[in-house]
Amino acid sequence: MMPFSGGVEANANATLLFSFVAAVIYAFALDMPPKWTRTAAKTVAVALLAVLAAMQGGPLLLVAALALSAVGDAFLSRDGEKAFLGGLASFLAGHIAYVALFSQAGGGLGLLSAEPWRGAIALAMAAFSIVMLAALWRRVGPQLRAPVAVYVAAILAMGISALTTDHPWVIAGAVLFIASDGLLATERFLVAAISPQLVWMRHAVWVLYYAAQLAITLGLLLA
Repeated sequence: MMPFSGGVEANANATLLFSFVAAVIYAFALDMPPKWTRTAAKTVAVALLAVLAAMQGGPLLLVAALALSAVGDAFLSRDGEKAFLGGLASFLAGHIAYVALFSQAGGGLGLLSAEPWRGAIALAMAAFSIVMLAALWRRVGPQLRAPVAVYVAAILAMGISALTTDHPWVIAGAVLFIASDGLLATERFLVAAISPQLVWMRHAVWVLYYAAQLAITLGLLLA
C-alpha cells in the first residue's frame, strides 16, 4: 500500500519509490571506492525526498532542509577534509532549517516540562551530545573543534525542537538522525581505520540517516 493516493503510478508515490531505490543502490555501493556514480546515488536518494515535499506542497523549510542535506550527502560521499567540512556546513544549514520548521510547527519548549516523556528524551539527547563532543574534542584536530562543536549544538537543537511537535514520526526521525550522526562521528574519528567494525557501521549510518529523513518527510506530509 502506497502512502499517497493514486497507486504506484502517481507522481508522488513514484518519486518516493525512486528515492528508496537510490538509497538501496547506495547501500550496496558503500564499500566501493568513491566514484561519481556512488555520489549520484547517495545524493539522489534524499534530493528526491525534497522533490516529493515540493510536489506535495510541503513547507518550504522542509524542502530546503532536505535539499541542503542532499548537498551534504554529495560532499560526504567524497574523501578528504575539504569534502568533510563542506558536508558539515551543508548539514548545519539543513539542521537550522529543521529547527525553524519544527519551532513553527511545535507547541514551545514548555511541552518538555509539561509532558515528562518529552523532557526525558531531551535530557537523553543532551547527555549523548555532551558525551560525543567530549570524545571528539580529544580526537579531532584543533581546526575542526569549533565546527564540530557548532554542529553538535545544531543537531541537539534540531532534536529538542522536534520534541515540541505532535508528530511522532518527526520525533522518531530526529532521534534516528542523532543516532546516525553519533555513529558517523564514531566511525570517522573514534574507531581505528583498520577496524573490522567499520563495515557494519557505515551501513548502519546510512540506514539510520535515510530512515530519519524519510520519517521526517512522511511525518510532515501525511500529518
